[in-house]
Amino acid sequence: MIKLRLFNYIIPLLLPTLVLGETQQPNIILLLADDLGYSELGVQESHTGDIPTPHIDSIAHAGVRFTDGYVTAAYCSASRAGMMTGRYQTRFGYEFNPTGHRNENPDFGLPASQKTIADQLQLAGYTTSLIGKWHLGGTAAYHPFRRGFDEFFGFMHEGHYFVPAPYKGVTTMLRRKALPGNLSGRWFSKNEKLVYTDHMGYNEPDYDADNPILRGGQPVQEHEYLTDAFTREAIDFIHRASDRPFFLYVAYNAVHSPLQGADKYMKKFSDIDDIHRRIFAAMLSNLDDSVGKILDAVADNGLEKDTLIVFLSDNGGPTRELTSANLPLKGEKGMMYEGGIRIPFLMQWKGKIPPHTIYSHPVMSTDLMATFTTAAGAPLPKTKLDSVDLIPYISQQDETAPHEFLFWRVGQKRAIRVGDWKALLEPGRFGSPDWQLYNLHDDLGEKNDLAKTKPNVLESLQQQWTSVNAEMIDPIFDPRKK
Repeated sequence: MIKLRLFNYIIPLLLPTLVLGETQQPNIILLLADDLGYSELGVQESHTGDIPTPHIDSIAHAGVRFTDGYVTAAYCSASRAGMMTGRYQTRFGYEFNPTGHRNENPDFGLPASQKTIADQLQLAGYTTSLIGKWHLGGTAAYHPFRRGFDEFFGFMHEGHYFVPAPYKGVTTMLRRKALPGNLSGRWFSKNEKLVYTDHMGYNEPDYDADNPILRGGQPVQEHEYLTDAFTREAIDFIHRASDRPFFLYVAYNAVHSPLQGADKYMKKFSDIDDIHRRIFAAMLSNLDDSVGKILDAVADNGLEKDTLIVFLSDNGGPTRELTSANLPLKGEKGMMYEGGIRIPFLMQWKGKIPPHTIYSHPVMSTDLMATFTTAAGAPLPKTKLDSVDLIPYISQQDETAPHEFLFWRVGQKRAIRVGDWKALLEPGRFGSPDWQLYNLHDDLGEKNDLAKTKPNVLESLQQQWTSVNAEMIDPIFDPRKK
């Protein structure tokens, strides 16, 4: 009877912990922008100045801004593969960017052998949700449900229209190889809020072909502007999962093409004369307000001190395509110059990360794996990682640099950064067939190639790149050969 009375006495003490979900494990929210340039946020020193982003900026004000934050590739899919696994994606042969019908190739996706952040957090009892763009394999074997996510609302391919044709409630600007009437430049419809432009020399990709919006595994009809729809779903998840540790990955497709600005935001930026820039501004401001609503949902549930929040972009801005600016960096999406791989990177964890922190040692998106799993008390994958827990560095418990080097390889494009030195090979039409060398401390804009004046430095970096590259494998799928 004593044991029974003791048992009855203990249970009420345990119940509040179980019901209220009190835990030492933080909630984790990862907010990913698509194709956002380095200088587009107000908090960046090089901010372009014409598009306020107060809600995204507030993450840095409450925590840390990484001045030298990088991704592992200058394209969407390979970059996401590195971020989600904590590994250079070339370690497991994931190197290129599936687009269009290639998303449906069964050989093109994040290999099942690679564990994701969501996989590891599930092992620590987290409820996990992906909202938005996946782009790590478009067939059943690669579905987010099979990659550690309990919930999924979004699409599988590289992009999606924000509203379906006939594009009601938005102004749309589409790339075209040829314009009506044999015009050149831009063509404006008299009947719709529609603009065609031939400045890129090709047609807008067929983003929505075989690429429905999915809830779980089933297609749904979504009529709300997609940025707003993703925000709606994220807020709903926060409210539902506020009684347990959760991982919420919101992978917005803004500000990726197609260019579609909602009427409300087009009106807000009516003072921007260039319609191209005005649509982009509308899309970014819409994204910023959405981030603000997610932050409000965290606060409304009393979770501000219990939530680690990260915001970054998946690669540099494609300036010619979107106007997404990377100044003062050289280059854009797809390039090994800083403008292709250095991105806005912000983090807050109130009570753990001091506010208004600026961190200038190079860090990588791969570091999110170790940072998140350490905070959650989750195990790391049993593979070689390229990931370090950033919290001790941010809080100055460790004053050394997190990484000895950073490495990149996408086909014939390659780069390595060691300290302030960066060597790169960018053989594209905007680059050079020869290796280049820059000192980023003195020359952030990569204007002064030191390859000929510092040959010993270049040789040392090339040798180190070759040594690291020996650990990598050939691409599992190479679209150049298909």
